[in-house]
Amino acid sequence: MSGVVGTNLVAQVGFIVKDVEVTKVKWAQFLGVEVPPTVPVGEYSITRTTYKGEPAPDASCLMAFFDVGPGLQLELIQPGEAPSTWRNYLNEKGEGIHHVAFQVNDSKEAIAQCEAFGLSLEQHGIYGDGSGEYNYMNGEKDLKCIIELLESYKK
Repeated sequence: MSGVVGTNLVAQVGFIVKDVEVTKVKWAQFLGVEVPPTVPVGEYSITRTTYKGEPAPDASCLMAFFDVGPGLQLELIQPGEAPSTWRNYLNEKGEGIHHVAFQVNDSKEAIAQCEAFGLSLEQHGIYGDGSGEYNYMNGEKDLKCIIELLESYKK
């Protein structure tokens, strides 16, 4: 086991952007790759999003993903208007790096380890296709960013 969450391999870097359509074209040009599709976060009936411990049925975003290396993804996130970690970041800080993500095998254990380290759970949700979950841990005080824990459910 390495580090607080059992791995030190970064799986994703997420950026908050005002306009995912414009930004994804620029990133595609920069990387020399095809422009990826834009995908919505998914319906609340599946995602069951919570923000700061409360149900957040209106939390939404549009996302685009680039695979930029073995096991590494760049994510662009355009927040919806409702309160969420994404909207909060855009309102308070503007566009920029929102999170660094790690793939974990056991979200509950990883959350507990993060909390013992001093991070707090800010937002939780199920992937829009139901295949896994994400947990945003607020690490801004010490780590200067949000830490995202990604768990893919076993089939």
